[in-house]
Amino acid sequence: MDKSSNPRRPSASVGGDSDRGPSPQSVKFARRTSSGRVVSLSRDDEIDLPGDYAAQNDYINYTVLMPPTPDNQPGASGGAAAAATSSGDKPDGPTTFRAPSSRFRSETQQRGRAGGGDGGDGGSDAAGKLDRRMSVLKNNNNNNKSMLLRSQTQEFDHNRWLFETKGKYGIGNAFWQDDSFDHDTGMSMQDFMDKPWKPLTRKVQVPGGVISPYRVLIVIRMIALTMFLIWRVQNPNREAMWLWGISIVCEIWFAFSWLLDILPKFNPINRAADLAALKDKFETPGPSNPTGRSDLPGMDVFISTADPDKEPPLVTANTILSILAVNYPIEKVSIYISDDGGAILTFEAMAEAVKFAEVWVPFCRKHDIEPRNPDSYFSQKMDPTKNKKRPDFVKDRRWIKREYDEFKVRINGLPEVIHKRCKMYNKNEEMQEKKLVKEKNNGVIPPDHKFEVTKATWMADGTHWPGTWFNPAPDHAKGDHAGILQIMSKVPDNDPIMGGPDEKRLDFTGIDIRLPMFAYVSREKRKCYDHNKKAGAMNALVRASAILSNGAFILNLDCDHYIYNSMAIREGMCYMMDRGGDRICYIQFPQRFEGIDPSDRYANHNTVFFDGNMRALDGLQGPVYVGTGCMFRRYALYGFPPPRANEYSGVFGQNKAPVKNMVSPQSEEEAPLTSGHPDLDLPKKFGNSTMFTESIAVAEFQGRPLADHFSVKNGRAPGALLMPRPPLDAPTAAEAIAVISCWYEDKTEWGDRIGWIYGSVTEDVVTGYRMHNRGWRSVYCITKRDAFRGTAPINLTDRLHQVLRWATGSVEIFFSRNNAILATSRLKFLQRIAYLNVGIYPFTSIFLVVYCFLPALSLFSGKFIVQSLDIHFLSYLLIITLCLVFISLLEVKWSGIGLEEWWRNEQFWVIGGTSAHLVAVIQGLLKVIAGIEISFTLTSKSTGEDEDDIYADLYVVKWTGLFIMPLFIIIMNLVALVIGFSRTVYSVIPEWSKLFGGAFFSFWVLVHMYPFAKGLMGRRGRVPTIVYVWAGLISITSSLLWIVISPPQGNADDTATLKF
Repeated sequence: MDKSSNPRRPSASVGGDSDRGPSPQSVKFARRTSSGRVVSLSRDDEIDLPGDYAAQNDYINYTVLMPPTPDNQPGASGGAAAAATSSGDKPDGPTTFRAPSSRFRSETQQRGRAGGGDGGDGGSDAAGKLDRRMSVLKNNNNNNKSMLLRSQTQEFDHNRWLFETKGKYGIGNAFWQDDSFDHDTGMSMQDFMDKPWKPLTRKVQVPGGVISPYRVLIVIRMIALTMFLIWRVQNPNREAMWLWGISIVCEIWFAFSWLLDILPKFNPINRAADLAALKDKFETPGPSNPTGRSDLPGMDVFISTADPDKEPPLVTANTILSILAVNYPIEKVSIYISDDGGAILTFEAMAEAVKFAEVWVPFCRKHDIEPRNPDSYFSQKMDPTKNKKRPDFVKDRRWIKREYDEFKVRINGLPEVIHKRCKMYNKNEEMQEKKLVKEKNNGVIPPDHKFEVTKATWMADGTHWPGTWFNPAPDHAKGDHAGILQIMSKVPDNDPIMGGPDEKRLDFTGIDIRLPMFAYVSREKRKCYDHNKKAGAMNALVRASAILSNGAFILNLDCDHYIYNSMAIREGMCYMMDRGGDRICYIQFPQRFEGIDPSDRYANHNTVFFDGNMRALDGLQGPVYVGTGCMFRRYALYGFPPPRANEYSGVFGQNKAPVKNMVSPQSEEEAPLTSGHPDLDLPKKFGNSTMFTESIAVAEFQGRPLADHFSVKNGRAPGALLMPRPPLDAPTAAEAIAVISCWYEDKTEWGDRIGWIYGSVTEDVVTGYRMHNRGWRSVYCITKRDAFRGTAPINLTDRLHQVLRWATGSVEIFFSRNNAILATSRLKFLQRIAYLNVGIYPFTSIFLVVYCFLPALSLFSGKFIVQSLDIHFLSYLLIITLCLVFISLLEVKWSGIGLEEWWRNEQFWVIGGTSAHLVAVIQGLLKVIAGIEISFTLTSKSTGEDEDDIYADLYVVKWTGLFIMPLFIIIMNLVALVIGFSRTVYSVIPEWSKLFGGAFFSFWVLVHMYPFAKGLMGRRGRVPTIVYVWAGLISITSSLLWIVISPPQGNADDTATLKF
């Protein structure tokens, strides 16, 4: 047992003499607490309690006496015994002890077990002490013999001595009995010899020196805003009531919008996962897992694509390769790609990817390659040999690089290969048709005969492609084709398959060469059905995967988002398998992007949202689902409530109580749970597939955490997932094709309560909201190395259209039953505020556009929003601004974002708010009120001038109607600055304060619009002609409009007046 690592103080080593040194010293020992933690107390801390209370405390004083050994001889004053006592060496033996009363005997109880008279030598000094202070020595009659047990270096061999003499260290009132089981505590010696229970994750709170001032400043700014708005209402500008009224309305809305955004940020947290603990629990040999086979649950990975023209097959293939090489038990991973377009190009590109994966995946495992996307790996500008130790790495890398280049050439040449093949087969079909006609007409083709040979699309095996053809035909067009399911990589064996020394020209000796199962899926589509776009495709994958693999968890990725960190799935699994993980519906990873311009002109990285807002939501009920990079619990996707949930009542949800009618499963057996939950809105209509319905309970059971600690609720027994997966057979494949048919969802709850939710452009946010509304919680997993990486549009037009789609979905959410105002009591108050902000933020654009025109109107009219720039207005403005600056600095501190990233986000908030958000609100209102749907499309396009420049698309100007309002705002403010300055300079009594007030806010608007103006100029500052045309029209229109509103006033003796 371990003793304190502090330097020893003089202590007694009881032997044959009773007068050797002072009384025995107390030594504190580590013990396991009721929570499973192993804790220790230093020797310097003194705790002296009566024996009646000793067993009730986490720490107890023990007297430990060293047995007589050749280095610790009784009676040898100052000799070996004293040296052993005063040294800092730690004795061998177990290091953790609990202190149940039955394990520690009093003096009278232990004397009966003592083996000799040595145990009583020190009794004269300790007779007046408590029984628990008494010590008993075990007699050792072989001390002289042990003197011979020295090594050739004349050092005493302790291990050999302990073995041959059965000696024990640490004999005293901490003596462990030979009978190893204690019926009182239900614990044995083996319990303390095992490793202590470890959590898989932990929360890392934001330092108090950062979060406390942050919260205080938020409260201060709330108070300052309230006082400022009260002062503004009580002090109107009598000279320009219209200007004052508009500004007051806008400022009240901005304060409300700021509150919706800042309140959910009160409790940001960080998290950390322990991958070593995950391996110890699930992949280390033990009593329940003798072979050390992985006990982790299954993982199904979904990739969605729709059009190979817009989503290049090479990008999708690289994503597939990164997933095939993921660091997760191979037999537990299944990969599915949903090709919603049914394109043969995507199908054959995936077949080529699987063929290349046979060498790429073992290469990654052999040399621990990161990232495992070959295009990203070979594009890195760092030294590829860094941390690589195998002597054949350079040779292997050179060979695999050549293979990848050939793979890219094959992918790029697939369209031409497929077209040539189809042309050849169609020509053969035409020749056969002519031959049949000749045979029917005695070798002559009638002159009026018309050959009707369908121009089909052919597969490599000479059969018709069942999906979409290049020349559309009935049952072979977009939105009208049969369902397709192809297993491209079979279900792997349960045992590793090691490669050989010449495995496709690479040495894969000792490397597992298996590949995970990979399936190509294209759901059936017919013209008379609503297929619900991406959400419908994902639900089809959910059903097909439940039949084929039924992984307890689902990872959802876009086709351009690849796995950048091969351990990402394991880190996410730490949260799902940890204590309380059965209440987590999904793990959201942050989105990281490549190919963004260094200055991030249009805030494409969106770090303020992903590192700020999402991290803050993690401290509440969890982050929102953002469409990709998300690991779902399959059971939660089916619409079931969590095993345990809380309800929040009160105005601010301050009263928390567990849901009373929710009963956790009573058994850990694999029993259906569809009837065990008493929730009134349980999903019931899953469709008519019995095989799918039976898979629900299995998925729920496999997704439970291990029941390896008494605090783990709703757990499963260790070793329950060691059985190999059954092989696929023809009936199973037929059932999987049946569940992806277009009619399967008829009269079911798919898209309403089950799976991805239909009815919104942003189906991702709605799907996550529904889960939180049932009481589930989610977790935000930020890994040290980015988990996934993808691409984002860097062109201004594409970026605005992306934001337009998001804002349109938010407006749809606001006008639907998914509005957070209608949420259940299981949604936390601040989480409700966050979801409410998701639906409301586009409406801020109305007030933002008006407010951006106010400086120009102020300069045109010579008035200001306040009657004068007095001390009250300036003081409030200074306090509010300083608070906002300090809040932003502290937010930058706890979120880890950069100041430039924060500023770019502020700029694009104004740009997007005055363009895409405003259009989204107009579209939403027209759709709700009049049922009219308006879509803005590109009216003029141009291509990048430099194909070698990876940022060439940044400078491409594509005119769109979204540009009109920001351009109008810029021109109005520029013209207003000129007019206002001229009026003030040439006026009889210049009012400089009003000019400065209006000019300051105009500059505020123009500085935020700078990236937009720069984007319009394109490369080298050349502004497109259409921008000049619009600028001229807007300038003339605004000038004439202002002359009509406020005509110039001439002298009193003027006889002529200007009228319109």
